[in-house]
Amino acid sequence: MKDEDHLWYYDIENGTVTQGKAASSLSRMGPYPDRDSAEAALQIAAERNKAADRADKEWNN
Repeated sequence: MKDEDHLWYYDIENGTVTQGKAASSLSRMGPYPDRDSAEAALQIAAERNKAADRADKEWNN
């Protein structure tokens, strides 16, 4: 088993979490170190986007 087979992914097409690369790379978010992190993928992405938007705004001011 490869190291990446132990990582977790969130499938945006159906909202499921899998260990290993089960979904297409076009519909897969991750990798995440554990199941809980993968289940929170959309929340994590939203928080990262907000932080990046704030950084962009500060950079442009």
